[in-house]
Amino acid sequence: MTTTSSRTVAITGLGLITPAGVGREATWEGVLRGRSAAAEDPELKELPVDFSCRVPYMTPEQARIGGGKSWRMGQFTRLAVLAAREAVADAGFARGGDWDGARVAVVIGSGLAGAAHLEEQSARFLKGGPELVAPTLIPMLISNMAAGEVALDLGARGPSLATESACASGASALAVARDLLLSGACDIAVAGGTEAAVTPVITTGFHRMGALSSRTDEPAAASRPFAADRDGFVIAEGAAVCVLERPADAAARGRRAYALLAGAGQSTDAHHPTAPAPGGAVAESALRTALADAGLAPGDIDHVNAHGTSTPLNDHAEADLIARVLPHGPSVTAPKGALGHSLGAAGAIEAALTALTIHHGTVPPVANLTPGNLDFPLDCVTGAPRPQDVRAAVTHSFGFGGHNVVLALTSPAA
Repeated sequence: MTTTSSRTVAITGLGLITPAGVGREATWEGVLRGRSAAAEDPELKELPVDFSCRVPYMTPEQARIGGGKSWRMGQFTRLAVLAAREAVADAGFARGGDWDGARVAVVIGSGLAGAAHLEEQSARFLKGGPELVAPTLIPMLISNMAAGEVALDLGARGPSLATESACASGASALAVARDLLLSGACDIAVAGGTEAAVTPVITTGFHRMGALSSRTDEPAAASRPFAADRDGFVIAEGAAVCVLERPADAAARGRRAYALLAGAGQSTDAHHPTAPAPGGAVAESALRTALADAGLAPGDIDHVNAHGTSTPLNDHAEADLIARVLPHGPSVTAPKGALGHSLGAAGAIEAALTALTIHHGTVPPVANLTPGNLDFPLDCVTGAPRPQDVRAAVTHSFGFGGHNVVLALTSPAA
């Protein structure tokens, strides 16, 4: 296996807030358990689909933004700020204190951004008129505010961007951040995805289009990627942020990377607003581009972190793609079995989990999947974590609108 070192960037810090746990370590431990976080959701009571994957209770200390700033943020922004703080501390930086802020970029993706706040404020408007609408409506709504507030919190004065490619938004953010580093536009990039849109209207919208699982009698068994009896995804929330640096800069600070982000590929199906192109025909271009960008051959890939939504069409197209391009049978996992589908945050969460898989030499199992109900000839990890020396992996992210993003990660020791 050979990689093009001039194109790699180091992932030196990780921050995670997911339905499996608050923080990087809690999330990793939760995903390794291979159990779904889905449960009945009081906010969705009496809806056709009344369950979700929520971020667990955060203690006041875990949830503290401080400085009198939390009131102006939507929940998707709060999650991004908290995840970014964890990632920056994990990378060994004092928040805003020991870097040149002008050389720090922030790129945060989100699919629905402040939709929850808009839903709430619309109800207030309809009930009581304009005077009940909060003056914070717009900053709590617009998708760039997660990146803006993270930059403000960290003192990052380099490029600050928001990516919006539906369920690929978080992965798009990492690809863009890598490009900024490689172009010389920054020396450090803080990048990831965030989502907090589990609301009655949004959930109903996904249900009405047939995207959600209808297993209301057993929510914890609802998300089952690649299973023969899969029937849709479980809506979720969460955030993940990574700190990216050039490998030489990380080495100069004495920091070892979790993994190297070695390649990225993007394509667009131009096939249907919500359905993937059959067989992953156009996603294949993104996968092959990511491999070429990383200097990898298909046979170099040891592991696939699949998009794996648990929907009939997506899983079928993705399984065909993996079998066709990676016929040697790399191990496959799909975190949405445990975490649900966190929409615009999912690609960043799954990239962070892929980095942890490489770092720990352990592949998490696919929740709710057994060898007996596997619908495809894939080497899906089931039942328990699998020890594996992963030298190179890909993580897939696909979004409504036909967005395809594939990231290639390699071991720093490879």
